[in-house]
Amino acid sequence: MKIRAAVLNEMGAPLPYARSRPLRVEEVELEPPGQGEVLVRMGAAGLCHSDLSVINGDRPRPTPMALGHEAAGVVEAVGPGVDDLRRGDHVVLVFMPSCGHCGPCAEGRPALCEPGAASNTAGTLLSGARRIFREGGGPIHHHMGCSAFAEAAVVSRRSCVKVDPALPLEEAALFGCAVLTGVGAVVNTAQVRAGQSVAVVGLGGVGLASVLGAVASGARRIVVVDLNEDKLQLAAALGATDGFQAADPDVVDKVKKATGGGVDFAIEMAGSTRAFETAYRITRRGGTTVTAGLPHPTATWPMPGTHLVAEERTIKGSYIGTCVPQRDLPRYIELYQRGKLPVNRLMSGRLALEGINEGFDLLHAGKAVRQVVTF
Repeated sequence: MKIRAAVLNEMGAPLPYARSRPLRVEEVELEPPGQGEVLVRMGAAGLCHSDLSVINGDRPRPTPMALGHEAAGVVEAVGPGVDDLRRGDHVVLVFMPSCGHCGPCAEGRPALCEPGAASNTAGTLLSGARRIFREGGGPIHHHMGCSAFAEAAVVSRRSCVKVDPALPLEEAALFGCAVLTGVGAVVNTAQVRAGQSVAVVGLGGVGLASVLGAVASGARRIVVVDLNEDKLQLAAALGATDGFQAADPDVVDKVKKATGGGVDFAIEMAGSTRAFETAYRITRRGGTTVTAGLPHPTATWPMPGTHLVAEERTIKGSYIGTCVPQRDLPRYIELYQRGKLPVNRLMSGRLALEGINEGFDLLHAGKAVRQVVTF
């Protein structure tokens, strides 16, 4: 079938993207789903910094690639071997497919699936296949097994979770990345308990979702740190108790003074070593620093090793919020439907597929939290 998709042909285009047009909306050929695969008619797809980091080259991926990984849609058809989904089911796409039988999957850690990581890096589906082609040309790579900036996508059955059809698709889309990653970092990775203190450094869509997760977890103190005053105000409206300007040279001292020596958990969501250093320094003695930000692969940070011993510090990475998507995603949706997790307040705009480059300009400039392409 022929569909329209936003295709990245080369990384590193100059800003503004409205002028350089790194993403080209092309008519491409989408093959039918193969063994264990599903054809999804897209309803909505969110713009995320993980997409932006492929566009600017911070996360190198093979090109040409059809981008987009945070999305929700309706099942159009299923391939052989798929017997638990049918046409008309609503699904949220998950950007890390899990094979179910590798070592991490067997341990209940599908976010670390080894075949899933390999296929995402190679730009294929979990099976190793590619289903997107240019007419008369070569294949187009899949982005994180999803390629959601398109009218439809073929994905592995392991890349989608069936959800309540009562949830609007443009809201459901946010659960596939921002919510799984942000809320999961608080609930699963950090395992914040009621009465503890949390700081979130970096208030994009994922960081603000972490604020929602901290509120839902019953944290008594929720500190936020960001460069953008509007985002600090939004975080306060979502339940943050203290906001600090990241550019303030005394931000670390101010946070530690306000929290009596630092927070129990600091969660870095900005994707920069400077932000991670801030998060580490505002964590109290005996506390835990969690990072889900993804800086450039060559970025390093000189860690003060004696702190780990003398202060019994913990540093933890968090990928997809250490989630088990089939378990956690329906739980988070139910919390949202009960008014406990107001994910809809992260929505900052809707746009057509043709406006996607302009949308990434806004994201790069920090002028948007979560924009959603609707189809």
